[in-house]
Amino acid sequence: MVNDKADFSILAGKDLSFSNISGNRDDGLDDLMQRILHRSCKAVCHLATPCDPDIRTVVGNITSDLTADLEARLLMAAPFKGHAYNTRSKGRINKPRDTVPANEPLDAYARDILKWTSKQSSTHLGADSAAPLFESFMLFVAHHIKEHVRRHGNTEFLKSEDCRLILPINKGMKVERTDIDSADSDSSTDFYTPGYVDPTDFFSVECGMFPLNSSVGRQKAPAPHLVFADAEIVGHPDDYTEAELRLATKTKALFFNQHNRRFAWGLTVSGRTIHAYSFGPDDIWKSTTMDISGDKGRRAFISLLVDWSLCSIDRLGFDPSIRYVVDRCVGSPYLEIDVHKMDESTGKVESRTYYSQWCLGATDRLFGCHARYFAVSASPKSMDKPAFLIKDLWMTTGSGSADDAHESSVLNILHAEFDKSNEFSGSFVQLVSAGPVYINRGNTVVADSTDTAFAGLPSMTRDAAKGSDNAQGLSNSCVRQHRRTVIKWAGKAISEADNQSQVVVAVADAMVALNAVYAKCNILHGNISDRAILLQQTVDGIKGVLAEFDYASYVGERSGVDKVPELMLFRSIRSLDNPRAVCTLLDDCESFLYLVCWLGNFGINKADRAAYIAGLPKDHRLPIKNWNQGTASDIADTKRLHMTTESTFRTNIVSRMRENSPLRPLAFDMYRALFLHPGCYGVTLVTNDEFAEMEDGNIRDALHAVPVINGMRDPLVLRNNHIDAIIANLLD
Repeated sequence: MVNDKADFSILAGKDLSFSNISGNRDDGLDDLMQRILHRSCKAVCHLATPCDPDIRTVVGNITSDLTADLEARLLMAAPFKGHAYNTRSKGRINKPRDTVPANEPLDAYARDILKWTSKQSSTHLGADSAAPLFESFMLFVAHHIKEHVRRHGNTEFLKSEDCRLILPINKGMKVERTDIDSADSDSSTDFYTPGYVDPTDFFSVECGMFPLNSSVGRQKAPAPHLVFADAEIVGHPDDYTEAELRLATKTKALFFNQHNRRFAWGLTVSGRTIHAYSFGPDDIWKSTTMDISGDKGRRAFISLLVDWSLCSIDRLGFDPSIRYVVDRCVGSPYLEIDVHKMDESTGKVESRTYYSQWCLGATDRLFGCHARYFAVSASPKSMDKPAFLIKDLWMTTGSGSADDAHESSVLNILHAEFDKSNEFSGSFVQLVSAGPVYINRGNTVVADSTDTAFAGLPSMTRDAAKGSDNAQGLSNSCVRQHRRTVIKWAGKAISEADNQSQVVVAVADAMVALNAVYAKCNILHGNISDRAILLQQTVDGIKGVLAEFDYASYVGERSGVDKVPELMLFRSIRSLDNPRAVCTLLDDCESFLYLVCWLGNFGINKADRAAYIAGLPKDHRLPIKNWNQGTASDIADTKRLHMTTESTFRTNIVSRMRENSPLRPLAFDMYRALFLHPGCYGVTLVTNDEFAEMEDGNIRDALHAVPVINGMRDPLVLRNNHIDAIIANLLD
């Protein structure tokens, strides 16, 4: 069995609360959510159901007892018979009033719940009014769970240390509407840009996961809890979509700040209806309505809260193989990260633990592979000198089988070819291990994947794989497998360079090395990004090292980049417009250009980025930001616009770089080589009408051979006739 014990001293961390989370809502998030949100999924709440049948029995007993007690106290709190709520309960919850023991906290919570559930109260329940009533419901459930485990815990299958309380943090947080665009905000402390709607239309309640010995009440301090989920409370049904967008934005921040997140939960509350949400790498699932004005809806919400309190940590969306540790002997908190390996002869999973104080790259997207990078060592005593880099991500595969051999096989080919070369030795990262992450499922151990995490739920990705019309143009992968790769430490990423000259040298080294890989091994990289080039310090200075070969492919094969929406920022125009196109070396080289432009516009490291942004006018918007917003087609159109002429490239991209930056001439040289080569005829799509009216016979003859897609001819196709000449110009 793999380690699935995660006590609160390990999971809790000072940086893992909403008070330290920042983020703005993505442009296009509302459209994306409409495409990937599965509504009315009955199985959503079942994701939290404990795997152990004995624990499920306990959950059922607690839920029944708790529901019965709540219904009895609601009857006692009602000022007259039949006042409060639907009591269709088949007799199981109608305790006589004299059999319910007096308990002032529970009675007070019940009175609050009565105000919320009562059909006699106002039909319009504002968010500011509903928030404390919602919290009272949570506190009522937590009180019962604490008492039940205190009386019946520490049995063979239920131990108090494996249980938790789900409690509200603070007293609710007023938030304002986000109708105006907040994409350009540079705030690192505020989630939302103030709008014009009454702030009481929305309330945000943070839900924390606390040790069982915690006092039952609204928690005022973030430590030592771990923020579990966000609950968005909306005052009017017309604002429900806005509440879902708020929920998505905060969930994105959870993924960014909590390095042990596999998936995330969330809640929305509108009047007397509750919905639960589960956020996966490619899908959002929304539960059926829990109407707490009726006993059936109340029982459903109670069952969910009890499940969350007693299920294993992985069912809450956390990764038990990444643990937060506080050790006074070490001083600073750190992470323990297990790397698994299946022993094929015995079928047992072996683990090796690494230690890290630095997450070099947190996942900054709500959807996608959720890649995280950790600088690690083999001992907690040597964390200041990391020897390895761990990459943790949800990798797309063609099926549910373990597909851990791809990157390792590519690296083995490269090292066999180049390790004896004086020129390219050390140009590629050294692989230590690669494989799936394993989790416990009852008495068995399984490879973690979207199939195992979200079994029984519909999936847009599976619909796409089957060619279903329900796919709506999303990823064509079947499964994402949770994988962990360990490589020898080669240096920091290019996005943390000390100066711009290091960027120039590293890009040049990487392009030369990639051209050698293309020439000798017939392999394309397919994933050039700010994480794909590392800066290695040698006796001769900085050397660029190529990494991130997850999506490498042989020349002539389709790359896997269409499966990875988070790579759109650096993808070539043609691969964005037509993800089924066969890529060439020029697509990788185009990605190098976009990387140089991005670093030149936003800065080469954190300090540089902060200083540059601080010096910009408050309302300044960099055109290059649109390379990272919208659909693949939107980004392709934006890049075509910016690359149309040397003038548009200068105005939109190069002029935004710092004066005297060496990245300016580098970007211009790369642009001219890639887009102004004779015989390529630019980047602008040509319609059938424009083609018919062309007067230049040479261009017309050249474009005649270009296939027509959606009534357009792409002149970039002609660039593939000049690959060798263009590469020679780039490397000159």
